[in-house]
Order: sequence, then C-alpha cells, then structure tokens
Amino acid sequence: MRILVVEDNPGDVRLIREAFRETGTQNEFQVAEDGEQALALLRRKPPYLKAPRPHLILLDLNLPKLDGKQVLAEIKADQELRSIPVIVLSSSRSHDDILGSYNGYANCYIPKPILFDDFIAVAKGITDFWVRVVSLPDRPHFHTAAP
Repeated sequence: MRILVVEDNPGDVRLIREAFRETGTQNEFQVAEDGEQALALLRRKPPYLKAPRPHLILLDLNLPKLDGKQVLAEIKADQELRSIPVIVLSSSRSHDDILGSYNGYANCYIPKPILFDDFIAVAKGITDFWVRVVSLPDRPHFHTAAP
C-alpha cells in the first residue's frame, strides 16, 4: 500500500515508518513536510509530475505553510482527490480538532501515541482495517488470513 505521510516532524515520520515495518506489511511511503508540498504531490505539480497517488493519507494538523485542516478541506473539495481516505494523526486531543476533522470529512482521527509500542498498535490497526478489510478505489480488496 502507498501511504502519504503529511508530517513536518522527522522523528514522527521515522516512528511511523518503523511502526508500520513492525506490522510485517510492505508499504511504500511518500512524505510531505508541509501542507503545500502535500497538495503539490497529490495534484502532481512540479516536481511531482509522475508521483503515484497514495492509497491512504496520514495527515498531521499542525503543519507549516498550510495547516492540516486546510489540506483536508482542499483534498475533500477536489473531485480527483476526495476518494483517498484521510486519517488525521495528530498530537492534539482537542475536542474542536477532532470534531473539525470529522466535519471536514476525515475518515478517522487518531491521537498520536506517545510510546513506540502504542505506535505499533496504531499501525497494526490501520493495516488491519485499510489493507485487509476495505476495498479502495484503485486497489481492489484482497483477503489475507489473520496471522
């Protein structure tokens, strides 16, 4: 699965990659360090003209240039992009941020874990649901036996 991680903290990007590696699944990660870069990549603007579209987006809310709420609004307003599932993965536990994300049509909101083992549990949950259960528009469903 191809996952776009929209995150400006390199440490969190590393934790996400390592946590998904621990799930035993093969994933390809694209990383955007700010909201403008994420939208340029998604819309295949230079220098991302040949960038493949992700199957799933992990979106932080606190980003430079364009914040996560603005990025979410742009994605969901764009007919070419709106079908890509967006998981908000943010350190905020604010009711307003959670409600605002769902009102902006985020597919789910996950508070960022603090402990690495909890990051692994989140990555496993995402993998179990988004890889093993659902069908995505450009990636047909496939059933895998539970380990």
